[in-house]
Amino acid sequence: MMFCPWRKGEEGGARHVRRVANADRGCGVDLIDVIAPEQAVTLDGLFRERVRRTPHAVAYREYVEDDGCWRDYTWAQMEREVARWQAAFLREGLHAGDRVALMLKNCTAWVAFDQAALGLGLVVVPIYTSDRPDNVAYILNDCTAKMLLFENFGQWQAFEPVRDQLGGLLRIITLRPPGEVADDARLRSAGEWLPDQGGAVRHVTTDPDQLATIIYTSGTTGRPKGVMLSHHNILTNAAACLKVLTVRRDDILLSFLPLSHTFERTAGYYLAVMAGAGMAFARSVTQLAEDLQTIRPTLLISVPRIYERVYGNIRAKLAEAPVLRRKLFELAVTVGWRRFEHQQGRQSWHASLLLWPLLERLVAVKIMARLGGRLRTAISGGAALSPEISRVFIGLGLPILQGYGMTETSPVITANRLDDNLPASVGTPVEGVRVKIGDRDALLMQGPGVMMGYWNNPQATQAMFTADGWLNTGDTARIDAQGHVFITGRLKEIIVMSNGEKIPPLDMETAILRDPLFEQVMVVGEARPYLSVLVVLNPDEWRKVAQQEGIDVAALRSRQAENLILERIARQVREFPGYAQVRRAAVMSEPWTVENGMLTPTLKLKRPKVLEEKAGEIEALYAGH
Repeated sequence: MMFCPWRKGEEGGARHVRRVANADRGCGVDLIDVIAPEQAVTLDGLFRERVRRTPHAVAYREYVEDDGCWRDYTWAQMEREVARWQAAFLREGLHAGDRVALMLKNCTAWVAFDQAALGLGLVVVPIYTSDRPDNVAYILNDCTAKMLLFENFGQWQAFEPVRDQLGGLLRIITLRPPGEVADDARLRSAGEWLPDQGGAVRHVTTDPDQLATIIYTSGTTGRPKGVMLSHHNILTNAAACLKVLTVRRDDILLSFLPLSHTFERTAGYYLAVMAGAGMAFARSVTQLAEDLQTIRPTLLISVPRIYERVYGNIRAKLAEAPVLRRKLFELAVTVGWRRFEHQQGRQSWHASLLLWPLLERLVAVKIMARLGGRLRTAISGGAALSPEISRVFIGLGLPILQGYGMTETSPVITANRLDDNLPASVGTPVEGVRVKIGDRDALLMQGPGVMMGYWNNPQATQAMFTADGWLNTGDTARIDAQGHVFITGRLKEIIVMSNGEKIPPLDMETAILRDPLFEQVMVVGEARPYLSVLVVLNPDEWRKVAQQEGIDVAALRSRQAENLILERIARQVREFPGYAQVRRAAVMSEPWTVENGMLTPTLKLKRPKVLEEKAGEIEALYAGH
């Protein structure tokens, strides 16, 4: 593993950090070092207290592309970076309550920007790097952001069609130098905008109930809604997560979910600060396997998609392996699962458990080595994890704890525990949270993480709550005698993709049907990495379009026809968030009717029936993913 030094004259870089950490362990320093919300008061206060307690411990690790190596940053070094960002903010004349947005991949600059802004009482608005310019413009205007930080000049060039909508921005910062002359006086590179040094870090906010961040999430009309979360909302949720899982100062988390995702931000970033654990920023999902080997994390927090990718790689390698190796793998999973069920008190001891030490050495250890070899627990949230995948990892000795939540609750509502892990459920409520079943089996909750409301949208805020003040999650559920929550469905059709993003299919379908080419449309993508559509075409319109484009009218399933269909769909769903992109389409051979059981008598689509009947065609849309 290659590490870069920090800067000349600054603490000797990574080697010094490791020596200090090892020295701490050698002296028997307690590695459980959680900062309570009452001690932190605010999110920036949390960071300040962590710097005070463990200034020389490794806080973050990131890959420096220009140097081709990984660099460690201590808490003290990060505080100095925060000071530089604060000094730059103050020069811009920003005041407490102003909104500042960032559109970055996970990196130390994300953290420094966030902490500097929070310390000055600014409200942080994170935006997905994959979001479309028009959607970003909507968010920036809705929250009246004063500043935007993004990665590189290419992102700014992508804003060309909507630049006339960005008049409210006072300053636009690009993390990497533009490489060409800026065509907007507001645009500066971070290198020239940031001072070489800052002063003492400020902490303006002393009220934990003050607004800390606005996080935009999918709206039912296609436009996102701004979830307002306070310092107290997030601090109490992070603290509740630490009651579910013990996190130590010698732990290291690998961060690859976007920090704009509330799950990663609370249960990864802020939780790590609260517990004093280190965090490494993965380079990309495609380089995840290599980064797991390099970083060797002890904890993994992710949405199901990452576990699906690892599982897919395991299955691909097994498909090429000898029969004996495949049988050995299946035996290890079966025995390992029985061992897990016995440990949980749900099964009696069985003689096959005597095989586990051998199977662990021959199979499980080798599989876990692909994940770095040091993982002791994995967390999955944001969407449902397949029971098959859960069984495989748990059977191989990696406890996966599923949880449940939503942006509006900061986000964690329930979670499984190591000593009470029921993978079919999403666990029991975390500390401070109460749940109950309401009308139509709706899951209702109350707790300290419940949002302050939606920004500039009191009507939508009111619609989220019952008359007696319980937040309606929009999901249906049942609760067993032990308090385990089982999600059974949704009050309103929402697709939850494997990356945790939520999409309202009815609204998308309505938008697509504005194009006369489409007679019927069904968007699919539940627990999948991207969205696809099943479409029934208007035959007359298709003949006309096919002739214009030079496509064989009969070639409905050709790649050329699919590309044309996807282009037309893209035009109709432009107002939806950037992650709501339709990447595959399949044309149905016959329309959906009441007679063939696909429509109700009132002509509503029977989604479960279509999913059942067209399962093979849907699987084909995700082949290889």
